[in-house]
Amino acid sequence: MFDWPSMWIDLSALAALVGMMAYALLGGADFGGGMWDLFASGPRKKEQRLAIQKAMGPVWEANHVWLVFVLVVLFTCFPRGYSVLAIALFLPFHLALLGIMLRGASFVFRSYQSRETAAVEISAWGVVFGAASIISPLLLGTAFGVVTEGGITLTDQREVVLTRPAPWLSPYCVANGLLALSTCAYLAAVYLTNETVGALRDDFRQRAIFAGTATAILAGLVLLFAWQEAAWFFHRLLSWQAAPIVLAGLICFAGSAWSVFARRYRLSRIFAAGEIGLLLLGWAAAQYPYLVYPDILFTEAAAPRETLRFVVLSLPFGGLVLLPSLWLLFRVFKTRPAL
Repeated sequence: MFDWPSMWIDLSALAALVGMMAYALLGGADFGGGMWDLFASGPRKKEQRLAIQKAMGPVWEANHVWLVFVLVVLFTCFPRGYSVLAIALFLPFHLALLGIMLRGASFVFRSYQSRETAAVEISAWGVVFGAASIISPLLLGTAFGVVTEGGITLTDQREVVLTRPAPWLSPYCVANGLLALSTCAYLAAVYLTNETVGALRDDFRQRAIFAGTATAILAGLVLLFAWQEAAWFFHRLLSWQAAPIVLAGLICFAGSAWSVFARRYRLSRIFAAGEIGLLLLGWAAAQYPYLVYPDILFTEAAAPRETLRFVVLSLPFGGLVLLPSLWLLFRVFKTRPAL
């Protein structure tokens, strides 16, 4: 077996990246669904909330398995990097986790409440569910901004420090948070056009157009702020190893937008998923070899080779259990339109 010095490190990092892609595509759409639940409007707002509830109900808990997977890979394979991120981003990470917990609890309580009343009205639990669905991706996006901006550094004594107080409130980081939120909303709207029919599908089509437009504008703002506040990352995005991937992701976004306008809903879902996967891959290509710029390389943060090897070689066996189970779950509950 090939065993070049960084092979196990790269494979471990790739595993974490795949988990992030899966969570963005599945968990991200759930966050967006919560946002549209909060802002349901028009003569069919009850039907909109019911469609969101039916679409999310069978699978929303399973989607968070990917977040757990990413965290396990990080603290097992890159414990030094994980500790730095956990210390520096303690506040946004824990608030995001609180949002995920509140979101899950409120969704369950709201679901039982709607069964009893035979209607899906906005309620206190519905407000908590929607607000938590906004808070978590917003905070995770701002944390992403801190990492790519270079806002986390180490002293000569290897102590974790932030380059300024509350760096997640900088224009660049806030723009990243809003971009993450609008992307989740766009994914959810695109997915819901594939799970509804008739006038209800048109409602979610309009929301997809609105969220897609907001995503395009915010992406431009993120690039502008990156040029000003995260110059190293901006230039790495334009480098030969990242630029083609990012360009392919933008082409997928354009394809998804065209498909929504043309009412090619299945095609729009494929393009939207490709967009998210490629843009995350482009970010990884730009960020590499740094786990946390500018002081922590993947090679410096990695666990011993024996640990990395064990994790990487055990992943296929876990996948043999997890992936067929998830496929069966989606196969059972996602083969017919929700409404």
